[in-house]
Amino acid sequence: MKCFIGIDLGSTTTKAVVMDETGAQLGHGITNSRSNYDTASAVAKQEAFIDTRLTLFRRGLAGVAGLEGKVDELIEGLERNFRLEQFLEQLQDLQDTCLKNGEDLRFAKIRKALAESIDETFVRLREKVHGLYAPGVERKSDFFRDLAGSQYMQLAEAVAEESGLPFDAMLNVYDKSIIEVENRPPAGDMIGKFPRALHRVMTEEGHDFKADEDSVAAPIKTALDVEIEETYVVGTGYGRVRLPFPKEHIRSEILCHGLGAHLMYPNTRTVLDIGGQDTKGIQVDDTGIVVNFQMNDRCAAGCGRYLGYIADEMNLGLHELGPLAMKSTKNVRINSTCTVFAGAELRDRLSLGEKREDIMAGLHRAIILRAMSILSRSGGVEDEFTFTGGVAKNEAAVKELRKLVEENYGERTLNINPNSIYTGALGGAEFARRAVMEAA
Repeated sequence: MKCFIGIDLGSTTTKAVVMDETGAQLGHGITNSRSNYDTASAVAKQEAFIDTRLTLFRRGLAGVAGLEGKVDELIEGLERNFRLEQFLEQLQDLQDTCLKNGEDLRFAKIRKALAESIDETFVRLREKVHGLYAPGVERKSDFFRDLAGSQYMQLAEAVAEESGLPFDAMLNVYDKSIIEVENRPPAGDMIGKFPRALHRVMTEEGHDFKADEDSVAAPIKTALDVEIEETYVVGTGYGRVRLPFPKEHIRSEILCHGLGAHLMYPNTRTVLDIGGQDTKGIQVDDTGIVVNFQMNDRCAAGCGRYLGYIADEMNLGLHELGPLAMKSTKNVRINSTCTVFAGAELRDRLSLGEKREDIMAGLHRAIILRAMSILSRSGGVEDEFTFTGGVAKNEAAVKELRKLVEENYGERTLNINPNSIYTGALGGAEFARRAVMEAA
């Protein structure tokens, strides 16, 4: 099966989209961006291919007797158990790497105690992992580093205290090791994991699938036998110059986001993308061709990196900022969206007795005000208007955007796709498809 791939190498996350010859989206993949951009693009692509297999499974299972109305539940369980096995493989890699790096310590007298403490930490960590992937459990993140890191910190501190070992030693070994593990794609047999994951799903307590395992396994095997051909790959994004592709396979973010938004919503005329390092206001015609654009040209003020810095200052997860801001009951004016000065202003506001939720709401409004200025310079907001990028998932940012667009331009249709973070990669995949299909 011919497939066309778009990869958007952003400053915080790298995304990939797999598309077939008809233009249908088959799979999406995302991972943390790393200093090793080759690895980031490889992992995102690998994740998109995993999602593509799940799409093929869903198609094959649609006609299986006994799965009526249960296909999505089965696919969810299949992916969950696949991710569990993948996580355990990476966890073993992390443990081995920690032990190796622990042996490199200059202080020989604690090496043995350190190795024993590392082993004990990972024993306890494995006991918790299955709970993270139990049916119905919501995880704060699906990135290995986030999940493994939060668990390791808690458990290692307790183990260090019990053993009398300095916690700093365990922390230093982990910090060095997680970078190494994160900078190599997950290994192991990807295809072989799915049959094992299926067996666990079909033998889990509580499911009510009426189909037996053999009848479900047959279409799964058929889908796994499909050969996925990487026909053409197009790269874009903040780090596109570092992508391992020839120059003719690279497209600008502006072009890819404009075309991607058009594919999602054909009536789109204005696109706002707030990424990790920049904000882009884009105007497109009725075919998705960019006719005008503007973007911030100096720094990442008011972008995803800024929000990440604020989250760190507030000791919150990035996903917690929007819900906290939505609880605001008072308008607080924030004067700066500069990352350099944000921390100082944040602390000043808190010292003056301002509530965290009111400060967060003010920060979100300041970010969107900056975005509105960029949109104005690009040509304003036409109907329809599409919001893309990771910040489009932030409910407080969306609330402020709706309000300011209506105040300045009247009623407009605002489109936000659940997969808006993949817009650039989607545009890249379509450019890849056209490069082959239009040349045929």
